Amino acid sequence: MGFLDTLLGRTKPVQPKLDDLFALPSAAITLQASSGFIPTGSGSVCFRSVEGKTFSDIESDVRDLLNMDAGKPGGGLPVEVTRDSYGYTWLVSSHLSDELDGLVTDLHAVNSALVDNGFGPQLLCTLVAFRDERERRLALVYLYKRGTFYPFAPLSGQQRDNALEIQIKNALADDLKIEQDLTRWFPVWGAPGM
Repeated sequence: MGFLDTLLGRTKPVQPKLDDLFALPSAAITLQASSGFIPTGSGSVCFRSVEGKTFSDIESDVRDLLNMDAGKPGGGLPVEVTRDSYGYTWLVSSHLSDELDGLVTDLHAVNSALVDNGFGPQLLCTLVAFRDERERRLALVYLYKRGTFYPFAPLSGQQRDNALEIQIKNALADDLKIEQDLTRWFPVWGAPGM
């Protein structure tokens, strides 16, 4: 990036590191110790669908692969695919709550398949759901285009627990690359997998 790019405000996009998703199991240990949140076993990948046979073949192949793993001992539950009102597709993978490694592997496989086939720009985010003993919900959201994580703690209605989100941000600062720009902490209301 040159001087004129900096002066004119042009920047290179951050290159995501999908392997950062594999930091989630150790971050979950920190999260449980610091705030009592444990994984629910559910997570999802959100992406914008593209018309065309190539994309639908990839989506079908990923779904078949994850559903095939679901039938094996230790595999997760069948994968669920939903579409939201904004036109995004959510691929939801579920495992037992103590199988976070398997869940993260599934989510990584979905992301990698899309990236490897040239559909990386269609990825929006990946999330992994958590709950505590008071039944509060929390998601750790990975922003593909930023290569960062942020916590999302919804309350009833269209409210969020900002204080809890900041507490989680501080607790996981050493475990995950946390998004520092709070305006990028987009609410994912009604996200499948939460």
